[in-house]
Amino acid sequence: MDWDDLRVFLAVARAESLSGAGRALKCDAATVGRRIARLEEAFGAKLFVKSPQGYALTEAGSRLLPHAEQAEQAMAGAAEELGGSAGKLTGQLRIGAPDGCANYLLPQVCAAICDANPGLEIHIVALPRVFNLSKREADMAIAVSRPTAGRLTVQKLTDYQLHLAAHDDYLGQVGPITTRADLKAHRMIGYIPDMIFDKELDYFAETGGETVGLASNSVSVQMQMVRAGAGVGIVHDFAIPFCPGVRRVLMDQVSLSRTFWLIRHADDRRSERLTRLADALGQGLRAEVARLEALAASS
Repeated sequence: MDWDDLRVFLAVARAESLSGAGRALKCDAATVGRRIARLEEAFGAKLFVKSPQGYALTEAGSRLLPHAEQAEQAMAGAAEELGGSAGKLTGQLRIGAPDGCANYLLPQVCAAICDANPGLEIHIVALPRVFNLSKREADMAIAVSRPTAGRLTVQKLTDYQLHLAAHDDYLGQVGPITTRADLKAHRMIGYIPDMIFDKELDYFAETGGETVGLASNSVSVQMQMVRAGAGVGIVHDFAIPFCPGVRRVLMDQVSLSRTFWLIRHADDRRSERLTRLADALGQGLRAEVARLEALAASS
């Protein structure tokens, strides 16, 4: 057994298929299969069971997984140390985030981090779902609720505010909205109910609206609906400066507060490089949210 076989094992565990692991490792599926067979022979145990859904870990494979991940971290740390990059923000790092944060905050925050760290590449994966760090879909992920299970480390990034909002053109047509009861006469914009992937996003009941007339699983699409004068929706205050003509309504009656959390795999807490990125993200996001919310309040 050698480290490279463990690397193949991790790729199959994360991709749940030989072909997917082969793409990640840049080799063919047959080679991956032979390497897994060699590893199983070395351990004297089956590590995967094949099903129509793909390759799933056996009990033995599940026991091996955390040890393989620790070996992976040790090898990465050695490469950083010997390559002179220990603690430096260089190379490629991937951040998963909900699309509101990914569209309105991360571009400028990550650009500033890259400007301060030549040689750093940041990939932003914007998807309206929870990321699986165990499968290494990202090096770290931003979420709107704190996870309660899994081998993860979690740190609070920043609080942010949301309010009901509409475009000036829409308000010019329908007149002012002065009470929550007025919302019953307006088309409401929000999430597709059965596609809400986190309970913290299920805030429609707090608005006083009865039904969602226009819906999307994307915050950015919802914001564009509001910007187009299509109705009234809950929007992030930090997104308002990007949408001229959109203004908050019923601010004294409907006001929501949520939190962004940064989630990392537990084994990554030993990586000075990832810790530096986490600290830079926290500082940058707190400052950017405060700046944009102040602009929204003054508009």
